[in-house]
Amino acid sequence: MGRLWSRREVADRILAGDTLVVYGGRLLRIPQAWLNAHPGGSLAILHFVGRDASDEIDAFHSQDTMHIINRFCVGTVETSLYGWEPFQPPVMLGWIRKQASDGSFTWHRQATAIPASNVPSGNLLVPDHAPAADRHQYGGPSLSDLVPSPSYLSLEVQAQHSAAYKRLHERIVEAGLYKTRYLSGYGPEIARYLFLAFSSAYAYFNNWLITSAVCLGFLWHQLVFTVHDLGHMGVTHEWNTDRLLAIFLADFIGGLSVGWWVDNHNVHHLVTNHPSHDPDIAHMPFMAISTAFFHSLWSTYYKRTMTFDRFSAFLVSLQHKLFYVLLAFGRFNLYVNAYSFLLRKTFDHRKARGGRWSWWLEVVGVLFFWCWFGALLRGCGSWKMALAYLFTSHLVTSPLHVQIVLSHFSMSTEDLGPTESFPHRQLRTTTDVICPPYLAFLHGGLHLQVTHHLFPRLPRHNLREASFLVKQFAREQGLSYAEFGFVRGNRAVLDVLKAVAEQARILGTVAENEIREAMKKVS
Repeated sequence: MGRLWSRREVADRILAGDTLVVYGGRLLRIPQAWLNAHPGGSLAILHFVGRDASDEIDAFHSQDTMHIINRFCVGTVETSLYGWEPFQPPVMLGWIRKQASDGSFTWHRQATAIPASNVPSGNLLVPDHAPAADRHQYGGPSLSDLVPSPSYLSLEVQAQHSAAYKRLHERIVEAGLYKTRYLSGYGPEIARYLFLAFSSAYAYFNNWLITSAVCLGFLWHQLVFTVHDLGHMGVTHEWNTDRLLAIFLADFIGGLSVGWWVDNHNVHHLVTNHPSHDPDIAHMPFMAISTAFFHSLWSTYYKRTMTFDRFSAFLVSLQHKLFYVLLAFGRFNLYVNAYSFLLRKTFDHRKARGGRWSWWLEVVGVLFFWCWFGALLRGCGSWKMALAYLFTSHLVTSPLHVQIVLSHFSMSTEDLGPTESFPHRQLRTTTDVICPPYLAFLHGGLHLQVTHHLFPRLPRHNLREASFLVKQFAREQGLSYAEFGFVRGNRAVLDVLKAVAEQARILGTVAENEIREAMKKVS
């Protein structure tokens, strides 16, 4: 098991550049090679440097892959009565390791941490305005930087939540809920996909083009749910098989990139609703679900500034009115994100994480998609009908984007610091959508996001059964289990957007008045 590490020794090695994560009382040192190769992406690890990631690791990895962890174990750590006292990960303070021309890695400050105004333990990141060439001269984070600000959360209570979550996980495993229902679960799904594909083709060849476009759009809408399952290895539970199926559905049939989605989505699951870190709420300049975005935050995922200026303030002030209009074009945004991801990977020495073949297959899949979909558009007879087919098929998928944001947009965006346990964070930032079983196929499991966020590898068709156990867990631990009806959930999201929009409008008015006053003084 190696030697016993003190908290100070762990901190010193982190400051020296080691990537250290605590798992079950053991200390893991993650080499740079594995950071580059980790199928879940490097950020999934970097967000837990200096922290106990036991619950997160267990939630995202099957027992078949856990043997890999033993390779990285360098010893055990000293713990208090209530477990490991966490540090603040350097990446959450704006620090990353960059490779120099001589091959060595040095600290680089890409952003500056500022305290969140509403929570003493919270941090937000804003851009570092020093010249890029000078940022390595800061030296790196200090020990005082790694020590988190005081939190109102009790380490004892969070340890109790974590222990109870582990027992809940054992119950779910013992209940057989990780076993995929291939026949009763995915059998009807496959029948539905074939019906929609046949209907779209039949309508197209009979010149019922709009009907064909509607069926194709609904097919894309439904396929995304299974791609979501496959991306989490929630179908066959074997990486290569699930990824191969996901590429066929997402890239060849849908024209998207499952590689981009997995890279993005894993980070979303781990830092849910954090304004600086969760890519799923980084929608500036069009939308902001928190006034924290008024600080022009730095996104650690996109590695860019989410600028809040007069233009974005204007758009945000109208976001509650433009909400459904923006989501109607959501699939086009997915194309942009997917293709920019694949393009970036072109220049990466390791184009795919987990399997080198997957990037190449995705590129082939996207090209194949535009060949067959382009042929459909050319066969529409006129450019006007081709545009109608294009927009109809894409607009039909827009309810998916509403379903996605319902789970998080109305929930907390506060950063409660590294003391917060995994189950507490997921229940605080996620909500379910109440849905009768006979309509569950329309939501594709997205209506049971609380249980999914706690157990992301759980097969979709077992989520409802598992949710009863999760609700019992929440009651016993004194945690809130949020769930809304579809209409009420939409209203809650619009209320949040409207509240932020009003603040943006006030800021815009103040800025305009200041400009007028300044111009009067000049004249």
